Amino acid sequence: MFAASHKVPHLAVEDLFRAPVRTAASISPDGTRITYLAPWRGRMNVWVESVDAPEEARCVTAGDNRGVRAYHWTDDPRWLLYEQEGDDDGNRHVFRVDLENPDGAAVDLTPFPGAGATGFETTPSRPGKALLHLNHRERTEFDLYELDIAAGELTMLAQNPGRAGGWLYTPGGDLYAHGLTDDGDIELSRWDAERDTWDPVVTFDGSDYPLGIRPFQVTPDGTGVWIGSHRGSDRTRLVRLDLATGEESEVDDHPVLDLDPRHTAFPSLPSPLILDRRTGELAGVRYLGERQVIRALDPHFAAVLENLEKLSDGDLAVVSGDEDGQRWVVSFTHDRDPGVTFFYDHSTGESRLLFRPYPHLDPGALAPKTPLTVYSRDGLALPSYLTLPLGADPAGLPLVLLVHPGPWHRDTWGFAPFEQLLANRGYAVLQVNFRGSSGFGKAFTEAGTGALAGKMHDDLVDAVDWVVERGYADRERVAILGGSYGGYAILAGVTFTPDVFAAAIDFCGIPNLATYLRTVPESAVDRIRTPLMVMQGTNDARVAKTESDQIVEALRARGVEVEVEYMVNDDESRRFGNPENTIEFPTSPCQEEGERQ
Repeated sequence: MFAASHKVPHLAVEDLFRAPVRTAASISPDGTRITYLAPWRGRMNVWVESVDAPEEARCVTAGDNRGVRAYHWTDDPRWLLYEQEGDDDGNRHVFRVDLENPDGAAVDLTPFPGAGATGFETTPSRPGKALLHLNHRERTEFDLYELDIAAGELTMLAQNPGRAGGWLYTPGGDLYAHGLTDDGDIELSRWDAERDTWDPVVTFDGSDYPLGIRPFQVTPDGTGVWIGSHRGSDRTRLVRLDLATGEESEVDDHPVLDLDPRHTAFPSLPSPLILDRRTGELAGVRYLGERQVIRALDPHFAAVLENLEKLSDGDLAVVSGDEDGQRWVVSFTHDRDPGVTFFYDHSTGESRLLFRPYPHLDPGALAPKTPLTVYSRDGLALPSYLTLPLGADPAGLPLVLLVHPGPWHRDTWGFAPFEQLLANRGYAVLQVNFRGSSGFGKAFTEAGTGALAGKMHDDLVDAVDWVVERGYADRERVAILGGSYGGYAILAGVTFTPDVFAAAIDFCGIPNLATYLRTVPESAVDRIRTPLMVMQGTNDARVAKTESDQIVEALRARGVEVEVEYMVNDDESRRFGNPENTIEFPTSPCQEEGERQ
């Protein structure tokens, strides 16, 4: 653990929110090169270096307006693919880079204006190929394509019949689609080409899976799918779904914890499944409680994991191994040493620190994030986190209640720059996994049904009371802040319990703010008297700017009796990515967890 600095330094906003010097490292399939994201002309781009000659690193992408969000090694280490948002519409395109031709330009493999690519996937069973979903035929429907990586050619495998939310393509060429039925359930169907029909395999109760079913990973032999299921159990465990019969058989189950749910809410985060790079077989499974737990299912990976977990006292985040399972590049989630990244060679036992993404931040000057459990007025245990400022008496502090998005998401342990900024300025920060949050069992999630402005909000107020009653916080100095669903919670808080909060900040609102305002009494806006800040990206495709406009206009129409500040950024969408905007809008609670690690 890190010792606190004797005198806590003042941390500049620019230092906390600047882009990492390096992040998101991965090792090539042959174990000879390491890639990572690092700034080039002020935007995150992909760099590559030799394992044995890191001083020869070079930038291989050239995004100077929008940074690179994600990249992928292919089975042929000549080709590197990366994803980047368009300058105007925020849709992701897939580009190819030839690492053997340093002077060659990147090739846009999905050059369709106004359309985006999602669900990118490579599998060991189809070398030289990748699967992806495209909506250039019909903007509201994603069709399934196979990409020939070397040739840059796309072949449509299936046209969306209008109800497919996702696709499965087995090594044997069988095609499956999953989507919602008219009743809101999730149905998995198999395509019968000879009869031109979709034949149902299994149906899941849609109310049990509000964000869909993830992971949804085809097994290497193509006869089954690994999924997270709580059928017959309160906990989400890993099962194998037989594609012929629809029957589930248990693969792994933690006695207390749920399968790590973060990939369900944010698919860009690491999957709870850790797969062998060469075979695609299961190597390990992630579970999540206060901290992460990884269970190894393969003896070789178990030996590797034992040594990897000695490299840091954080939680293992991105895990990248070569095809032989000997050379590894791994990063860690940590509350005060975010994204620290190591190289490990299992054949020799050698390990070395590759980089710290934020070397200018002294871990000893950052505040620990402490897990704790608070209780609601009806006795429900609410897993929470409290960050207290260093160098200050933890009594009577001003408190910021930070509400997570979702609501089918959860707060987790780790580093967040805004929490550290608040703690460095003397604030306590409280994060509550209120009922309806995911990852604490099916019953806990279902307890939030129909309780958006009721018991879910009571949980937030009860958590504030818990902290105040134990002397940590000053009841007269409590602020509430959140984004997306958290923005809804902020508006509910200042509307229904205005006496609890001295200030409020709503970031990227809620998708149906107009509907929300129509469902409460007409005088609801008149009840808001808490100073409020609203922040919005103009190009947000999920939360339209007009919805934030509405609440601001309604409040300003009342005159000066309530203070409302409105901040809008015209060159951002839902998740602010450009460093200068992140510094201007330092809260960024809508960012996907882990983007800064």
